[in-house]
Amino acid sequence: MAALKMTISCFFFLQVISCLLSLFAPTTVQGLKVGFYDKACPKAELIVKKFVFEAVKKDPTLGAPLLRMFFHDCFVRGCEGSVLLELKNKKDEKNAIPNLTLRGFEIIDNAKAALEKECPGIVSCSDVLALVARDAMVALNGPSWEVETGRRDGLVTNINEALLNLPSPFNNISSLITQFQSKGLDKKDLVVLSGGHTIGHGHCPQITNRLYNFTGKGDSDPNLDTKYAANLRRKCKPTDTTTALEMDPGSFKTFDESYFKLVSQRRGLFQSDAALLDNQVTKSYLLKHVNSDKSTFFKDFGVSMVKMGRIGVLTGQAGEVRKKCRMVN
Repeated sequence: MAALKMTISCFFFLQVISCLLSLFAPTTVQGLKVGFYDKACPKAELIVKKFVFEAVKKDPTLGAPLLRMFFHDCFVRGCEGSVLLELKNKKDEKNAIPNLTLRGFEIIDNAKAALEKECPGIVSCSDVLALVARDAMVALNGPSWEVETGRRDGLVTNINEALLNLPSPFNNISSLITQFQSKGLDKKDLVVLSGGHTIGHGHCPQITNRLYNFTGKGDSDPNLDTKYAANLRRKCKPTDTTTALEMDPGSFKTFDESYFKLVSQRRGLFQSDAALLDNQVTKSYLLKHVNSDKSTFFKDFGVSMVKMGRIGVLTGQAGEVRKKCRMVN
């Protein structure tokens, strides 16, 4: 009898300990967690990293479009890989105007093919995309963060949804705040993620109105530094639709804080960059990282990327795990 009581006591003690440990366990969001594939496909993250590092070493300019690919995926239908899908009628997200400059889809394909060989049907394309975005930044000596995995892949892609949901380089601060808030992201996330413009290129059509016809009277944007505007006009004629422009001139291959300095000097390339000076929260963060030696930008960027990576995810039995990222099973 005494042995039975001791057994029951031990059982309840273990239950209490288990409950207490669960209170202090890392928080999982909607079925996501760091290390989701540790048992089912333990080499998954290393496999993705290998392909990303090899590609970015050959072409450092791939870093920016790979980062933007994940951003553009998450803002349309959530982080579920719809940006990777292709339709015969071309009415997919890939063919939406904001996505036409995305590059690096072959890196996703190659990593996924290797994963299918290593552990078939386990790792989703949406998780590959999340891992690729992080690894591309690390390959550029930028920030690193722990990527939550466990996403499943969506079944739908729609060109119109991309046009409706993706923030525009022409947006003012009110529109940007509203769009980010609709995805569960706050003003700090807005300015931090905008800092990703420290790498990569824009194109002339995205700034033509700022240079030549800002208010419809043949004028330029008064919020654009005059010398910088003159320099841009030399590169972009009114009918130019192809010329690429460094978003962070002189530093567009390096992930750093110099973007914030440029915006503070009214030299942000896009209207949406300049808009960050029109709100006290975004302006305060921006100026803090111009004048401070103790930048938290890299850490903050990782936090905001994790937060963005939780938007509209499919987990459990929702969606599917695609065999090939460009098509549903």
